[in-house]
Amino acid sequence: MPENMLPLEDAQAILLSHIEPTPVIEVPVWRAQGLPVARDIVTDIDLSPFANSAMDGYAVRAADLARASADQPVTLTVVGHEAAGHVFAGAVEAGQAVRIMTGAPVPAGADAVVKYEIVTVSGGDGNEGSQVTFTEPARVGDNIREAGLEARAGEVVVHAGEVLTPAGCGLVASAGAATAPVHTAPRIGVISLGTELVAPGDLPDRGQIRDSNSSALMASAVAAGAEPEFFGIAADDADEIEGLIRRAAASCDFVITSGGASAGDYDFVTGLIEREGEVLFDRIAMKPGKAITFGIFAGKPFLGLSGNPAAAVVGFEMLARPAIRKMLGHPVLPRPRQTARIAHDVRKRGPRRFYNRARVERDAATGELTVTEARSQNSALLSTMQAANCLLEIAEDSKGLKAGDEVSCLRLDIDEGTVL
Repeated sequence: MPENMLPLEDAQAILLSHIEPTPVIEVPVWRAQGLPVARDIVTDIDLSPFANSAMDGYAVRAADLARASADQPVTLTVVGHEAAGHVFAGAVEAGQAVRIMTGAPVPAGADAVVKYEIVTVSGGDGNEGSQVTFTEPARVGDNIREAGLEARAGEVVVHAGEVLTPAGCGLVASAGAATAPVHTAPRIGVISLGTELVAPGDLPDRGQIRDSNSSALMASAVAAGAEPEFFGIAADDADEIEGLIRRAAASCDFVITSGGASAGDYDFVTGLIEREGEVLFDRIAMKPGKAITFGIFAGKPFLGLSGNPAAAVVGFEMLARPAIRKMLGHPVLPRPRQTARIAHDVRKRGPRRFYNRARVERDAATGELTVTEARSQNSALLSTMQAANCLLEIAEDSKGLKAGDEVSCLRLDIDEGTVL
C-alpha cells in the first residue's frame, strides 16, 4: 500500500462512521415510493377486513352441491345480488345462492363461490328470483379470499428500512396510513474551487475553464436522493474558501468541494479543516481520485474531492453516495458487481487500485458479458464517464490484464441491493 494512503474500504468505513440518518418526517404515502420507511408500519384492521369473492359467480353452501354432476344437476334459487361495496343483508340458506361480484363480501351462510362461467341460468336473468343450475360439486373455501389473508390487525405490513415500491404504497394505504415516515432528503452543499473557473454560461478567456464539477456533483446528489445547493465558485483565496464552506456548513447536512487551491491539492481546504475541525483522511489508494480529504467542520461532514471532473465523479460515487444513502436510512450496500471478460489488454502501473471507466455488454452470440474500457482514462474527461455503465476494478497488486481475463465490474447503472 502506498505510504500515507488509505485502502478505499478503510476510507469508506471512517466516513460512514461519522454519518447519521437525517430527521424523520411524514410524507404522503405515494411520495415515499423508492424510500426506506423509518419505522414499522402496522395495520389497524385485518387485510382484507372481510372474506370476499375472488371472482364473479354465485355464493353457495358447498353442502348443497355435494352430489351435483352432469347427470344429476342441482338447481338453486338466487335470493340476492351482491356487488363490491353492496352487502347482502340476509343469510344463504339451504337451496339458495347469491349472485356475487369480485371483491364483494361473502354473505353469511355461504362457504364457497362458483364462477359464473360454469353455472347455467335455467330461469330468469341470473339475478334475484332466478334459478341457476350446477353440474359440479363445490368445496368449502372455493374462490373465497379469507379475512386477514394479507395481514391481521396489529401486524407489521412494512418493516423499518424496507424500501416502498408503488405496490407497497398501496399496501400502506390499505393499512390505514395516509402518510409514511421517511428520513428527510439530506441537503448537500456543493462548492467549486479554483481561480480558473467560470460559470457554465460564461465564455472562458485564455487560462479559464467552465465549472463542470458543480453540475456533475449536484446531479450525482440528486441521483442518490439528496437535495443539493450550489454555494458558488471560490477563487484560490483562503478567506473566500472559508467563507463559502462556513455558509454551506451552517445550512447543510454535508459539504462537498471539488478542486485544489494554491500549489498543492487542497492546501487551503485541508489546512482549514485541520485548523477549525478534524481531518480524518486526505489520501486514498485508488485511481482516479487519490487526493480526497474527509473531515468534520462545524460539526458537519466535509468531503474535498479532486478538481479533475471524472475523478470527482468517481470519488462521489465511492464515498458521498453511500453516505447520502445512509442518511436516507438505506442499508449500506455497494453497487452490484458483475464478472465479465475483458475484450482487450489493459496496462496498469502503480500500486493503487484502479477504477477505469468502461462499458459492459452481453455478447448476442455467446451470451457472455464482455467489458470494454474507455479509450482514454484521462481523469479530466467527462465524456468517458457519460458513456460508461461500469467501473472496471483492477486490484492494487495487478500488473495488468490480458484479453479474455475475467474481471470485476462495478455497475453504475444499477441500484444498490439489486440481485443480478
